Amino acid sequence: MSGRSLSTLSLPLSTLSALASAGYETVRDLSSSTPEQLSKDLNLPLPASQAVFSATRASAVLPLTQSAAAMMGATKRYSTSCAPLDKLLGGGLRCGSVLELMGPAGCGKELLAANAVKTFVEANQEVLFVDMQNMAPPATIRRILSDGPTAQADGLDLVHYQTLHTLTELVVFLRNLCDYLKAHSNIALLVLNSLEFPLQSVLNYKDRAAIMDIVKETLARACQDMNLIVIITSHLHSKQVPGTEEPTKWIMIPAYYDNQLPKGRTYRVLIVPQWKTSGVMRLLFSPTHVPNRPVPEEPYQKIGGMIQ
Repeated sequence: MSGRSLSTLSLPLSTLSALASAGYETVRDLSSSTPEQLSKDLNLPLPASQAVFSATRASAVLPLTQSAAAMMGATKRYSTSCAPLDKLLGGGLRCGSVLELMGPAGCGKELLAANAVKTFVEANQEVLFVDMQNMAPPATIRRILSDGPTAQADGLDLVHYQTLHTLTELVVFLRNLCDYLKAHSNIALLVLNSLEFPLQSVLNYKDRAAIMDIVKETLARACQDMNLIVIITSHLHSKQVPGTEEPTKWIMIPAYYDNQLPKGRTYRVLIVPQWKTSGVMRLLFSPTHVPNRPVPEEPYQKIGGMIQ
């Protein structure tokens, strides 16, 4: 059996979530199991566990059935419209990848994500832009598209703009995302602005982990099946350092763990303001990440409110 991620198989999200919760991550992890044993371990109906093994057998021929367009798309890159970020990403956004932009409030990550839309519109590609905290309204995107020598007067026609603010809305959106993308096959970019905002109401760690499993599995499938590019923006969280004397010491940490986003596809970039109009971007994690190596970083300038 192969090392292919189970999250890329065409299985119901409930089955994928059960597999992930039980520690099954790749097809190879199932090599010593049977449908009957898996059904018992995951508390799944036997037909559901049999479908898992059928999907793993079908996945073995996937590389031979990929279209030439899909294989070519895997090497295509789109500019983020931000030179320092493009440099960190090795030339831009790779098809089938996930980029998380994280940083403190007011650092400009939401506008940076919105600015990336312009490259796709100029290439006549559609964008699904989901704003969860009203940080980049349609008027902002329209202004970005209308600025500069490559202004797109009708560019907003290519942007599917949605807002959602509650956990229920997020879960429904994720459940329907792949079907929506199939119905709108020209969508090349998905922006999830302030993804953690609907998750603020989830206080239980296990519940939050379950929701993040759904996020991870859904994005992995969309990237695999449709070569989708995903940009996520997230705030840093405050965490108290245990054992410190008064005054209490707090540190800023990422909203998600590395393993809560699609493996082998995710780039995690931290925006670090150092002055009002400048700072650095640091590539904390990538598909080629090597632990204990120096963290790549690039300086940036903020001009007209935009990171460049």
